[in-house]
Amino acid sequence: MKLQTGTRLGLYAALELARDPARRLSAADLARTFGVSAHHLAKVLRDLARAGLAEAERGAAGGYRFSGNPRRTTLMDIVALFETEPGNRAAEPGDDTDVGRALGGVLAEIDDIAEATLRSISLETLLRQAMRSGLSRRTGGTSVVAPHRATAEVC
Repeated sequence: MKLQTGTRLGLYAALELARDPARRLSAADLARTFGVSAHHLAKVLRDLARAGLAEAERGAAGGYRFSGNPRRTTLMDIVALFETEPGNRAAEPGDDTDVGRALGGVLAEIDDIAEATLRSISLETLLRQAMRSGLSRRTGGTSVVAPHRATAEVC
Protein backbone atom coordinates (compact mmCIF):
# COMPACT_ATOMS: atom_id res chain seq x y z
CA MET A 1 0.00 0.00 0.00
CA LYS A 2 1.52 3.28 -1.10
CA LEU A 3 0.28 6.26 0.88
CA GLN A 4 -0.13 9.72 -0.58
CA THR A 5 2.06 12.51 0.81
CA GLY A 6 -0.93 14.11 2.55
CA THR A 7 -1.72 10.83 4.28
CA ARG A 8 1.84 10.46 5.54
CA LEU A 9 1.79 14.06 6.76
CA GLY A 10 -1.52 13.37 8.51
CA LEU A 11 0.04 10.40 10.28
CA TYR A 12 3.17 12.34 11.22
CA ALA A 13 1.16 15.31 12.51
CA ALA A 14 -1.32 13.18 14.47
CA LEU A 15 1.49 11.19 16.06
CA GLU A 16 3.53 14.28 16.92
CA LEU A 17 0.50 16.03 18.43
CA ALA A 18 -0.60 12.87 20.31
CA ARG A 19 2.87 12.58 21.83
CA ASP A 20 1.83 15.35 24.27
CA PRO A 21 -1.85 16.28 23.85
CA ALA A 22 -1.52 19.32 26.15
CA ARG A 23 1.16 20.89 23.94
CA ARG A 24 0.18 23.23 21.11
CA LEU A 25 2.29 23.25 17.95
CA SER A 26 1.95 25.59 15.00
CA ALA A 27 1.72 24.35 11.44
CA ALA A 28 5.07 26.09 10.82
CA ASP A 29 6.73 24.24 13.73
CA LEU A 30 5.43 20.90 12.51
CA ALA A 31 6.39 21.71 8.91
CA ARG A 32 9.96 22.47 10.00
CA THR A 33 10.08 19.19 11.95
CA PHE A 34 9.02 17.19 8.89
CA GLY A 35 10.81 19.32 6.28
CA VAL A 36 7.64 20.13 4.32
CA SER A 37 5.64 23.14 3.22
CA ALA A 38 3.71 24.82 6.06
CA HIS A 39 0.91 25.56 3.57
CA HIS A 40 0.50 21.87 2.68
CA LEU A 41 0.68 20.83 6.32
CA ALA A 42 -1.93 23.44 7.29
CA LYS A 43 -4.39 21.76 4.90
CA VAL A 44 -3.69 18.40 6.50
CA LEU A 45 -4.15 19.86 9.99
CA ARG A 46 -7.50 21.35 8.96
CA ASP A 47 -8.61 17.86 7.86
CA LEU A 48 -7.51 16.41 11.20
CA ALA A 49 -9.41 19.19 12.99
CA ARG A 50 -12.57 18.56 10.93
CA ALA A 51 -12.36 14.91 11.95
CA GLY A 52 -12.15 15.87 15.63
CA LEU A 53 -8.58 14.66 16.06
CA ALA A 54 -6.96 18.07 16.38
CA GLU A 55 -8.06 21.35 17.81
CA ALA A 56 -6.87 24.71 16.49
CA GLU A 57 -6.44 27.85 18.55
CA ARG A 58 -5.65 31.18 16.94
CA GLY A 59 -3.42 33.87 18.34
CA ALA A 60 0.12 34.28 19.62
CA ALA A 61 -0.10 31.24 21.90
CA GLY A 62 -2.17 29.32 19.38
CA GLY A 63 -1.46 26.25 17.37
CA TYR A 64 -2.81 22.73 17.12
CA ARG A 65 -3.18 20.14 19.81
CA PHE A 66 -4.37 16.55 19.66
CA SER A 67 -7.99 16.21 20.76
CA GLY A 68 -8.66 12.55 20.03
CA ASN A 69 -8.04 9.50 22.16
CA PRO A 70 -4.56 8.12 21.36
CA ARG A 71 -5.53 4.72 22.78
CA ARG A 72 -8.56 4.40 20.50
CA THR A 73 -7.37 6.25 17.40
CA THR A 74 -5.77 3.82 14.97
CA LEU A 75 -3.43 4.47 12.10
CA MET A 76 -6.29 3.47 9.79
CA ASP A 77 -8.49 6.20 11.28
CA ILE A 78 -5.94 8.72 9.98
CA VAL A 79 -5.33 6.94 6.67
CA ALA A 80 -9.08 6.80 5.97
CA LEU A 81 -9.27 10.62 6.16
CA PHE A 82 -6.91 11.05 3.24
CA GLU A 83 -7.03 7.92 1.07
CA THR A 84 -9.78 6.71 -1.23
CA GLU A 85 -11.16 3.22 -0.78
CA PRO A 86 -8.64 0.66 -2.12
CA GLY A 87 -11.32 -0.91 -4.35
CA ASN A 88 -12.11 2.44 -5.98
CA ARG A 89 -9.12 2.59 -8.29
CA ALA A 90 -9.46 3.21 -11.99
CA ALA A 91 -9.32 0.19 -14.27
CA GLU A 92 -5.99 -0.31 -15.97
CA PRO A 93 -5.04 -2.13 -19.18
CA GLY A 94 -4.79 -5.84 -18.56
CA ASP A 95 -7.14 -5.90 -15.54
CA ASP A 96 -9.76 -7.84 -17.49
CA THR A 97 -7.41 -10.70 -18.47
CA ASP A 98 -7.04 -13.94 -16.51
CA VAL A 99 -3.55 -12.86 -15.37
CA GLY A 100 -4.82 -9.38 -14.53
CA ARG A 101 -7.67 -10.79 -12.43
CA ALA A 102 -5.28 -13.17 -10.63
CA LEU A 103 -2.86 -10.32 -9.90
CA GLY A 104 -5.78 -8.13 -8.84
CA GLY A 105 -6.82 -10.78 -6.32
CA VAL A 106 -3.33 -10.88 -4.82
CA LEU A 107 -3.13 -7.10 -4.65
CA ALA A 108 -6.58 -6.92 -3.03
CA GLU A 109 -5.44 -9.45 -0.42
CA ILE A 110 -2.33 -7.35 0.28
CA ASP A 111 -4.53 -4.27 0.70
CA ASP A 112 -6.78 -6.20 3.12
CA ILE A 113 -3.78 -7.28 5.21
CA ALA A 114 -2.35 -3.75 5.23
CA GLU A 115 -5.72 -2.31 6.28
CA ALA A 116 -6.10 -4.88 9.07
CA THR A 117 -2.63 -4.02 10.34
CA LEU A 118 -3.36 -0.27 10.27
CA ARG A 119 -6.64 -0.90 12.13
CA SER A 120 -4.82 -2.89 14.82
CA ILE A 121 -2.23 -0.27 15.78
CA SER A 122 -3.25 2.70 17.91
CA LEU A 123 -1.36 5.99 17.98
CA GLU A 124 -0.40 5.24 21.58
CA THR A 125 1.06 1.86 20.61
CA LEU A 126 3.16 3.36 17.83
CA LEU A 127 4.36 6.20 20.07
CA ARG A 128 5.45 3.68 22.73
CA GLN A 129 7.31 1.73 20.06
CA ALA A 130 8.99 4.93 18.81
CA MET A 131 10.04 5.83 22.34
CA ARG A 132 11.51 2.37 22.95
CA SER A 133 13.32 2.56 19.62
CA GLY A 134 14.71 6.01 20.46
CA LEU A 135 15.88 4.85 23.89
CA SER A 136 17.55 1.85 22.32
CA ARG A 137 19.46 4.02 19.84
CA ARG A 138 20.57 6.47 22.56
CA THR A 139 21.92 3.64 24.71
CA GLY A 140 23.99 2.04 21.95
CA GLY A 141 21.48 -0.60 20.98
CA THR A 142 20.74 -1.83 24.51
CA SER A 143 17.22 -1.05 25.56
CA VAL A 144 16.84 0.60 28.96
CA VAL A 145 13.29 -0.66 29.22
CA ALA A 146 12.22 -4.21 29.92
CA PRO A 147 12.01 -6.37 26.79
CA HIS A 148 8.52 -6.18 25.40
CA ARG A 149 7.04 -8.27 22.64
CA ALA A 150 5.49 -6.01 20.01
CA THR A 151 1.74 -6.24 20.27
CA ALA A 152 -0.92 -4.29 18.47
CA GLU A 153 -3.93 -2.97 20.31
CA VAL A 154 -7.18 -3.91 18.67
CA CYS A 155 -9.76 -1.23 19.14
